[in-house]
Amino acid sequence: MSLLRIAADQWYRTTPLADGVTRIDEPWIRPFYRCNMWHVRGRERDLLVDFGLGAVPLRRHVSLVAQRDLVAVASHTHFDHIGAACEFDTCHVHADEEDILASPDRERTLAEGFLDDAMFEALPPAPFEYHTYRIEPPRRIVTLEDGETIDLGDRQFVVVHTPGHSPGGIALWEAATGTLISGDVIYDGPLIEDTWHSNLTDYATSLRRLRQLPARVVHGGHFPSFSGERLHTMIDAWLRSHDV
Repeated sequence: MSLLRIAADQWYRTTPLADGVTRIDEPWIRPFYRCNMWHVRGRERDLLVDFGLGAVPLRRHVSLVAQRDLVAVASHTHFDHIGAACEFDTCHVHADEEDILASPDRERTLAEGFLDDAMFEALPPAPFEYHTYRIEPPRRIVTLEDGETIDLGDRQFVVVHTPGHSPGGIALWEAATGTLISGDVIYDGPLIEDTWHSNLTDYATSLRRLRQLPARVVHGGHFPSFSGERLHTMIDAWLRSHDV
């Protein structure tokens, strides 16, 4: 039985949370595969972390990301997080994955192994097809390094390099509010540790580093947000179950 196709104007969902943070997601993608895109309102500019599948134009159908000057950041370069990166004049990414974002082929972005019917409750509108799916690179890429600050005017997020899930994974940490945007290195669901460029030793180092942050709320790359206490519990459990 073929899957229903969803109209473009119904593809995205926005969910306002506290502290000027809005989750943007694609509800027709099954939860395990569904990327969270995190929009943060700033005084002088906004922040958007990750860009979803890109099968439906993001800026055309989510006005929130087209209203103001915006810093666009890829937490890492797997296909479900960078699909619409090309819609932004500049995309920021950690230097260790700049080459993938500049030439995002299906194999290195994991689209070849994951993109099929199992991902979807319903499909994006035509002409989307699995076998023709491709990601366009951004026009301009700016690299990020550990410890850099992204300044929104009244809010500052510090880049935390979190290799493990992928070599250039990053999280963003706002100390003033205890907010951690964690990407795919940690979220409240089954973690992916065995991609072609995953590394368990790096993973453990990254999680130990995040364990030291006094996080109040964590916005992960997938699944609902969770508390700092839950973050510590999940990290402790992961470290106990892995001999690294």
